[in-house]
Amino acid sequence: MTSPASIGVRTVLSTAAPASASAPAPATRRRRLRPWAFAANTALAWAVALIFSFPLLWTFFTALKPANEVFGQQIEFIGSEVLWSNFVDAWVEVDFGRLLLNSLTVALISTALSVVIATLTAFAFSRLRFPGRDALFLLFIITLTLPIEIAVIPLYLGFDSVGLVDTWTALILPGLFGAYGTFLLRQFMLQIPAELEEAAKIDGASTGRILVSVIMPLVRPALSVLAIFSFLGSWNSFLWPLIILNSSEKWTIPIGLAGFSGQTGTQWQLLMAGCVLTIIPVVIVVAIAQKQLVAAIGAGAFGGR
Repeated sequence: MTSPASIGVRTVLSTAAPASASAPAPATRRRRLRPWAFAANTALAWAVALIFSFPLLWTFFTALKPANEVFGQQIEFIGSEVLWSNFVDAWVEVDFGRLLLNSLTVALISTALSVVIATLTAFAFSRLRFPGRDALFLLFIITLTLPIEIAVIPLYLGFDSVGLVDTWTALILPGLFGAYGTFLLRQFMLQIPAELEEAAKIDGASTGRILVSVIMPLVRPALSVLAIFSFLGSWNSFLWPLIILNSSEKWTIPIGLAGFSGQTGTQWQLLMAGCVLTIIPVVIVVAIAQKQLVAAIGAGAFGGR
């Protein structure tokens, strides 16, 4: 049986959607570029794309070279042989399967928890009223100006005092309470009309129900951006895992690649192959979330709405 609160929430959303859909769209004029201007813009776009893609392409083709041609007398983009076996050797020698599993586990847990925590704190700062709310939020935002290196020693000493050094708990916890995610979601939530929340309350919806069924669907683009940034931040993290993890069985990919380089001497072709393997999951995540990123840009997630 459907509860009255759920019926009321759906009523609020269904009545709000047609109102926004029926609003007349502003007339826009698309000015056609002249052929020379279009060609110049296209050439500039390709030039920028090549500049940003060149390091990735160099890494990829270096991963396919024989070891003696990585630092040859002549700089060659493509080696005399294409050795796909370098990727197999990198996977085996670096123990890439274990590193990949560790990184995925840490990144997914960190992303899920950080999005939940940021959503709850942003909802509290934007929709709830309590003494000292604005001062606390200002103090929260000030932490954005502090470099992470300032907190490394206190965090390590704190985790060491409770016996959490060399654990995934100590690795994940510090990244769950970032101020950026709270700030981003709060700015989006402030744009939601209070009438929607009031109507849901009249229909009997609880605060939690309002957050889940009214607020979160309307800030979905910002949630997607936050999830992607949280995943990438955890995936690429190097300094904190290097400090807090001692056991090689718990290393993530950045630490594993650094350890491989230091233990056996730098086999650059294998190291570059490992870097290429590291990039693949990131490319997959961005490709899957491409539509959400475009929607977030249109909704103002990067523009400070």
